[in-house]
Amino acid sequence: MATERPSTPPPHSAAVHPALPPGSPLTPEQVKRIEINRLKAKALRGQREADALSSKPSDSSNVVTGQKRAHATISTSNVPATLRDGRSKEPVKHGTLRPLDDIQPARNFAKYVEYDFSKMTDTKGGFLTVEDDPHNKALYAPNAGDKPAHMTLKEWERHQLLRSLRDRKEGPFEPGLSVLKKEENKLCRECGSLEIDWKWEDVFGCAICNTCKDKLPEKYSLLTKTEAREDYLLTDPELKDEELLPHLERPNPHKATFHNMMLFLRYQVEEYALGKKWGSAEALDEEFARREKDKKRRKEDKFKSKLQELKKKTRVDAYRRSRKGGVGSGAFGDDMDNGGRHNHTWGRAVENDEGIGVKTCVECGMEVEELEF
Repeated sequence: MATERPSTPPPHSAAVHPALPPGSPLTPEQVKRIEINRLKAKALRGQREADALSSKPSDSSNVVTGQKRAHATISTSNVPATLRDGRSKEPVKHGTLRPLDDIQPARNFAKYVEYDFSKMTDTKGGFLTVEDDPHNKALYAPNAGDKPAHMTLKEWERHQLLRSLRDRKEGPFEPGLSVLKKEENKLCRECGSLEIDWKWEDVFGCAICNTCKDKLPEKYSLLTKTEAREDYLLTDPELKDEELLPHLERPNPHKATFHNMMLFLRYQVEEYALGKKWGSAEALDEEFARREKDKKRRKEDKFKSKLQELKKKTRVDAYRRSRKGGVGSGAFGDDMDNGGRHNHTWGRAVENDEGIGVKTCVECGMEVEELEF
């Protein structure tokens, strides 16, 4: 059975439009008027929607999915200036341009003060700095061990090398030798060579070459301050006197933060100690032996005093134990039961945890410590 398929749009019928005759088309003037009215209605509707959205805060829940938002909903030209609007540039209260300044703190935090560090000045704690007087070198002296800012690393390494050569008087800083004035040239005191160590000549006043230093260590070796004080019995004031005993300073090899080593020339130390202070090597040996003997005597006296204190303490403790037992009066060592003097019978010495021998009386149980020399 064949059925007719409905067409789209369905044909106009007389029941729907009874006023129009069937099949009469619209005139161009009617079509133009209908289009103008439609555009006017659309414009009025858009204006009403924009006014309604601008009069109330925007709510994202009212936006229909797939519908474009109006320009008024995202425009910032009509945002009201409130106390919490940080973008506001107009004075809100008391003529201030910062809305957050009008927010008062809570009662518990009323004593809290908020500082604006951007408006504060660093006074350096009242101390004078280079900014106060940049031309005063006494006020601000840069550290000589630090690299200057205007130098590159390569230039700084070269500067350090030149400074080291200048201190050692080597390379381009070595004193020149004159051919015309040979009598002014300094020679080695051992071999007469012209190649002397200028650093030693400047510090110790000793013209000596490196070959002779290595060949004669018994004269030209260096002594530390500790060795000069212990071996030659010199005092600290004597060692610190540069006119009496010149010294050479070197960095401490044990730790960089320690004081520099003071190195003395052996033959100069021996000349002063044996020639001026003690007179001879025999006198130095006698003084050394006397000091060692005094040191040993003081050590023995200290040991005897400690031993005497230990004995007193042992006797007092034993007497207190005897009095605590309820026995009558008596001296330490008396046999309280028989009325006679008690003679201890000591057993074999046994070492305790501290490694000290302890003897115990077989009869009374008294313990004494035994020290062996």
